[in-house]
Amino acid sequence: MQYLLAITALLVIISFIVDRKKTIQGIHKGLIQFFRILPTLLSVIIIISVVLFFVSDKLLIEYLGKEAGLGAYISAATIGSVSLLPGFIAYPLAGILVQSGVSYSVIAVFITTLMMVGILTIPIEVRYFGLKTTIIRNVLSFFGAIIVGTLMAFTYYLM
Repeated sequence: MQYLLAITALLVIISFIVDRKKTIQGIHKGLIQFFRILPTLLSVIIIISVVLFFVSDKLLIEYLGKEAGLGAYISAATIGSVSLLPGFIAYPLAGILVQSGVSYSVIAVFITTLMMVGILTIPIEVRYFGLKTTIIRNVLSFFGAIIVGTLMAFTYYLM
């Protein structure tokens, strides 16, 4: 992490030397975007923290842990399919789940369905793409996520 910060600082300094005006504009726009998403980020992190406080690690492991077997994949795929979380929230949540003992392959299924399957957005998608295309896309994405998780499990356990 320190290397990333050092490289970022170095690149900002180089950018500042090359074009001060654009660098200041870029930093200003970045700060505006940061403060624009900060309330959403904080509220979701608070909600996740409260939910994880009430949901025991034992329950998480029961449904998403290694002992859950195929059920962990189905649970992760179902939760991911019906959730509406942006990526900048989903990845820290995935980190929390990994720390709670959820395997990387189950996290891969969760993240993949979260990004690719949209059960809650079906009405909007149907309006633009039609019912048939929406159903085909969501079903293929759901099973694709299961395949991604399975490949992730094989890859992770072979290393």
